[in-house]
Amino acid sequence: MKKTILSFALLAMMAACGNKEAKTSNSNEETMSCMTLNIKDFQWTREPESCVIKSDTIEVVTKPHTDLWQRTYYHFQNDNAPVFQMKSKEKFFSFVVKTDFTESHHRFDQCGVVMYLDSENWLKGSIEYENEQFQHLGSVATNHGYSDWATTAIPADVKSMWYRLSRREDDFCIECSADGKEWSQMRVCHMHEAKDEISFGIYACSPEDSSFKAVFTNMQLTECAWKAHDGQQPD
Repeated sequence: MKKTILSFALLAMMAACGNKEAKTSNSNEETMSCMTLNIKDFQWTREPESCVIKSDTIEVVTKPHTDLWQRTYYHFQNDNAPVFQMKSKEKFFSFVVKTDFTESHHRFDQCGVVMYLDSENWLKGSIEYENEQFQHLGSVATNHGYSDWATTAIPADVKSMWYRLSRREDDFCIECSADGKEWSQMRVCHMHEAKDEISFGIYACSPEDSSFKAVFTNMQLTECAWKAHDGQQPD
């Protein structure tokens, strides 16, 4: 597939899109136009321990005891993880980012993609370190103050993952990829409060007494890669 994407290396200075060849799991040839993605449009909702923004990389060092979770099963409420987001009223788009978490080493260390509206309404996808044998690749959807957690176990030596967050109005899809080309669906969900403008971007946190460096690269904003359903028609 030929698509137009925005390289993160140009975020700070581009007001229009560039062109680049890229393959995806969709075998059909089509043109994907990008939207403007400018680092100046991103804002912190709570800052991390430290952060370095380079020409093509964001490095985030987490603070201990930071997390996002609301009520379900554990009953506690954690709402102190740093998120770095931009806002958009666009109803159909995809946001892509590559994460590297080579330094994660403690239980629940995590970094990934996020759509954080407020403390009780948000969506995230990430890998959470568990131990030297395995970790959890999963996602959490929090609606009206209650979180869920859908996961699958993967080897502990996986230290890099791509994520793609796609919006179709107030429905969302999170996908993951080992190489940024072949994508696997992690979750499809409805977000009750995602009616108009939303915020989305990246996050990293360490829920227990630990800290690590998370590295984010290859941020892209494109037309919606999550296509309209072509099966059963609505009732």
